[in-house]
Amino acid sequence: MALQLGDTAPDFEAETTEGPIRFHEWLGGSWAVMFSHPKDFTPVCTTELGYMAKIKPEFDKRGVKLIGLSVDPVETHKKWVADIKDTQGSAVNYPMIGDPDLTIAKLYGMLPAGTTGTSDGRTAADNQTVRNVFIIGPDKKIKLILIYPMSTGRNFDEVLRVIDSMQLTAKHRVATPVNWTQGDDVIIAGSVSDDEAKTIYPDGWTAPKPYIRIVPQPKD
Repeated sequence: MALQLGDTAPDFEAETTEGPIRFHEWLGGSWAVMFSHPKDFTPVCTTELGYMAKIKPEFDKRGVKLIGLSVDPVETHKKWVADIKDTQGSAVNYPMIGDPDLTIAKLYGMLPAGTTGTSDGRTAADNQTVRNVFIIGPDKKIKLILIYPMSTGRNFDEVLRVIDSMQLTAKHRVATPVNWTQGDDVIIAGSVSDDEAKTIYPDGWTAPKPYIRIVPQPKD
């Protein structure tokens, strides 16, 4: 069955460019972004891996771990890393999972469970569905799944924006409206009654409709 939001991220053991890991142990109590690639030495993915290395400090500030996955062996990843640094100006500074037997791609529903064989001889087109972004919370639950085509580079600034929203709404009983960014007004969650909201927000709120209660972003 396909993974859904709220499912526990499947655990696994794997080799990475930074050594062997057990995924849940590696996650610890952190947020994490796992993003996957259909093949090493592919052009769009090369730009993505370099950009993630460049903005990794932004994820670090938010307590978010990064991990990549590509359907090729770790030995090939290590050669690709040199190209990424050479062409993108940033060295990969997070682990990259090797998945030559396709186990993790199938475990996470990115390839059909009945797929046979290994990465050897498979092309990027064969693996084109291995283009996911998973955001995983400290509870090891999947909070977001994005799937991109091979021809479209991912917007990792948007991933940061979503993490900001999810971390805010996990701490406060609010939701973020369309195109929200840090510092914008937010919406009081529907689970909060008006009487309760008066206690939480003694200065009141703006309500263009009774079900849309707008307040400044909580600061703590």
